[in-house]
Amino acid sequence: MALDLNAQPILEAALAHGGQMSELFLERSNALMVVMDDGKIEKVIGGVDQGAGLRLIYDLKTAYAHGNQMGSEELLPLAHNLATLASGRAVTPSPARALSPSLVPQILKPPQDAATGLKVDMVRTAEAAARQVDSRIKQVRVNYLERSQQVRIVNSLGSEAAEERTQVLLAVHCVASDNGLVQTGYETAGGLCGLELFDKQDPTQVARQAARRALLMLEADPAPGGAMPVVLHSEAGGTMIHEAVGHGLEGDLVFENMSVYADRVGEQVASELVTVIDDGTMPGRRGSGGFDDEGTPSQKNLVIDQGVLKGYLQDRLSAWKLEGQPTGNGRRESYRHRPVPRMTNTLIAPGNEDPEAIISSTPEGLLVKKMGGGQVNTINGDFVFEVSEGYLIKDGRIGPPVRGATLTGNGPQVLMDIDRVGSDLGWGIGTCGKDGQGAPVADAQPTLRIPNLVVGGVHQD
Repeated sequence: MALDLNAQPILEAALAHGGQMSELFLERSNALMVVMDDGKIEKVIGGVDQGAGLRLIYDLKTAYAHGNQMGSEELLPLAHNLATLASGRAVTPSPARALSPSLVPQILKPPQDAATGLKVDMVRTAEAAARQVDSRIKQVRVNYLERSQQVRIVNSLGSEAAEERTQVLLAVHCVASDNGLVQTGYETAGGLCGLELFDKQDPTQVARQAARRALLMLEADPAPGGAMPVVLHSEAGGTMIHEAVGHGLEGDLVFENMSVYADRVGEQVASELVTVIDDGTMPGRRGSGGFDDEGTPSQKNLVIDQGVLKGYLQDRLSAWKLEGQPTGNGRRESYRHRPVPRMTNTLIAPGNEDPEAIISSTPEGLLVKKMGGGQVNTINGDFVFEVSEGYLIKDGRIGPPVRGATLTGNGPQVLMDIDRVGSDLGWGIGTCGKDGQGAPVADAQPTLRIPNLVVGGVHQD
């Protein structure tokens, strides 16, 4: 069954016993994954997936059902089953009206038009490039992923949205070893785009950068420990803003009082130098799209303006609960998942300072060029992050590389403490996990300084 089936009878059946909204999410996706590990092509997996997700919101609660059939004869029974969960009078859906997307990306080189063999060759070439950097590169893993997704969303409130999204991702992970010491390096490239991505980001350069980072950490000294100034370079990406701040701004966590930012709209929550934006309309960025996965047009959301909290990232349900408006942040992995509030492309806006001047005005401390993984407690904002690439700062200059550093602190406190913000902006990409599902995201920050942050390493007396 095509994506253009008549949704109105299904939406009406789901509301037979009442409810605030019924919604139908139809999806067809075509994906390919190529994995090369330890010199061998381990996986070449491709295929088409399609299905429908049906949601009923009643008493501000969610009932959700899904299946891989998209015909009325299969979806109507699902709708009747969901309807039994609510109680009250039947609700008549509003006639659907098509919405215009805020972003219509132009895919110059659709990946599905290129032969699979060419993509396998690209992966092989990237793997060889990483190994050629140095004989101490002992293992290389290259992942290539493409996904073309057609979606149509219709709800009983009268909204209808449809679009096609194409994502491409290349990730390279290298392991370097020497005299019993093992270090890793990681680099990615990707976005809401086609194979034109690799006209700007050469896969071999992505691989070499991953290899160089592993080798650099192999030669680095152990990081010192203790409280010190930390300069986060723009190349570090926006892991800090995504993890330590962004999740706490998501509406469901705010409503459940699991966010340190709950009930703080209008308050000063960061330095006056800090402005935080979540923007799903940025062309080509991994977290972008014309609509979110509820059919709300993507938009640019100013969530912190010069340190003042302006609002939260909302899907429809959290907006109802918090008596606000949806912000285009209702996102889901596929038709198998219900939408939840998620970030898109989240960034700290650039400031006015010369990034090099920020470093030169810092007598000593740690320069973070690349962030690794980490974890955050959204209830109180406490975080721990790994540093994938770091250097000591000595006398205002970049010193030797160090390995094994971690950053420990509190997200809201760090935002308040930031005292220098550069005019540059660097991006990172990833797949954000929440509620058992992933969503493509991007994050960014300028070079900025935190005057006092706990660095985990080898403590010096």
